[in-house]
Amino acid sequence: MIERTVAVLAGGLSHEREVSLRSGRRLATALRAAGADVREWDVDGALVTRLRSDPPDAVAIALHGGEGENGSVQAVLELLDVPFVGTPAQACRRAWDKPTAKAELAGAGLDTPDWVALPHATFRALGAQAVLDAMVDRLGLPLMVKPDQGGSALGAQVVTARSELPAAMVSCLAYSDTVLAERFVRGTEVAVTVVDDGTVRALPAVEIDARGGVYDYTARYTPGTVSFHCPARLDDDTLSRLEETALAAHHLLGLRDVSRTDAVVDSDGRIQVLEVNVSPGITETSLLPMSVRAAGMELGRLYSSLVERAIARSRFT
Repeated sequence: MIERTVAVLAGGLSHEREVSLRSGRRLATALRAAGADVREWDVDGALVTRLRSDPPDAVAIALHGGEGENGSVQAVLELLDVPFVGTPAQACRRAWDKPTAKAELAGAGLDTPDWVALPHATFRALGAQAVLDAMVDRLGLPLMVKPDQGGSALGAQVVTARSELPAAMVSCLAYSDTVLAERFVRGTEVAVTVVDDGTVRALPAVEIDARGGVYDYTARYTPGTVSFHCPARLDDDTLSRLEETALAAHHLLGLRDVSRTDAVVDSDGRIQVLEVNVSPGITETSLLPMSVRAAGMELGRLYSSLVERAIARSRFT
């Protein structure tokens, strides 16, 4: 195979900077093991100059949150005609905004927990308590309260009583100006990775069993706080429906190369889509590498294939 020069983009200035750096290091190591010449670049004011003066064959994005998932970095790469692994800018923006993505998925017939998204200004203008009461009356309790944009469950909190809502809202608004409140669905939490390295397919589902009952930021990145099972301990019919759901979400939102759909299988066996991630984590506790291993694949070889596809795409555009 031709040795490719690949720039792994990580870091940046989002709340998920440290997680992104961990993902970037792991991805860089995997690509080097597969024979790539890897440059590890932090996303800062020097990025455009680097891309212009010393362009790599392709870019692999290991950014989480902010510009790395909302389409901003992808738009710059498109402006510069730099091949990159991942979803185009426009589709990133659609998936990044959780209410928009949920509305598209629900409109296509996929189940997603009932929700409402309200900006901070609405609570100020109409009275916070009155709006919160209406929210509970409509959606019930418990609720999952989280920022309308962002990842790693930052600012997300399960609310089981009305008295907990004000504090949960404050925590949420520290990460975004809009709050997404949705019904908390009890069941088996799962994550399904979709890859397209020539064949679009869903990898084995990962079942997430968090000791505290909630897969929050601490649980995600603290080894030993969560038990994972891959493939998930579900019947074949449910596993098949999970794959179909993840593939449908991937296509509906216009995603490319790799994505991860997070969902809950409720007590009735329904698959409730929580959100779809365009830049899944690749840390030592992340779910994508677990799925890759369970599928009998190597992370470096998978991403090398995605790099080749990115380069091939650029030749025909």
